Amino acid sequence: MSRISKNPVTIPSNVEVKIEPSRVIVKGPNGTLEQALNSQVQLKQDNNIVLISSTDESKFSNAMSGTIRSLVANMVKGVAEGFEKKLLLVGVGYRAQLSGDNINLNLGFSHPVSYPVPQGIKIEIPTQTEIIIKGIDKQQVGQVAAEIRSFRPPEPYKGKGVRYSDEAVILKEAKKK
Repeated sequence: MSRISKNPVTIPSNVEVKIEPSRVIVKGPNGTLEQALNSQVQLKQDNNIVLISSTDESKFSNAMSGTIRSLVANMVKGVAEGFEKKLLLVGVGYRAQLSGDNINLNLGFSHPVSYPVPQGIKIEIPTQTEIIIKGIDKQQVGQVAAEIRSFRPPEPYKGKGVRYSDEAVILKEAKKK
């Protein structure tokens, strides 16, 4: 059995987990998430703990039990606390502005880049060079952050571009004559 799936998922008092044969639904103060379940994974709920186990000892079912455990734990954390990613814009004239349901980014191109904010994601721009992405779905928050970063990833010579707040950009030395 997967070592990850051996760890139980503890459920806070303000979160409700409903286990159905083919899916699991997690409700909390921030919203509701649901995840489809594989037939080779079983979930059991005891009071405020969810236990995940595989139906047989095949390699696939062991892998799926660990995956489902991580997904359920992320769902519980998302509806209880939420997830957050922070992006930094590094470069002269690089700015972000929020206008309605779009983010307008000036990233050194001849035109501003407009990115529509997906449903279920909240974006805050405390300064012109910081973007904070918040949501209850960890995968969606990470995907939005990756899409915004992909407009202008950090380049290796001056480090200009959009980067995660905890990302370390290793700068190359310029070519010598």
